[in-house]
Amino acid sequence: MAFEKGDRVVFHDKHSDYDGETGEVAQVSETMFGDKTYVVDFEEGQEGGIAEDALEAAEDDE
Repeated sequence: MAFEKGDRVVFHDKHSDYDGETGEVAQVSETMFGDKTYVVDFEEGQEGGIAEDALEAAEDDE
């Protein structure tokens, strides 16, 4: 699933301080190989270079 700027997402990366947190997509970039990477804003910071498979759509009721 591709995400767009402003989408609410849940981030999954056990090596990140933001693992399991919900944030908002701040920027979408495309690599030279055609893959999308994301910058996500969280309540207490930002994480960049996130692969699409590390994100899932957040529930609307959050």
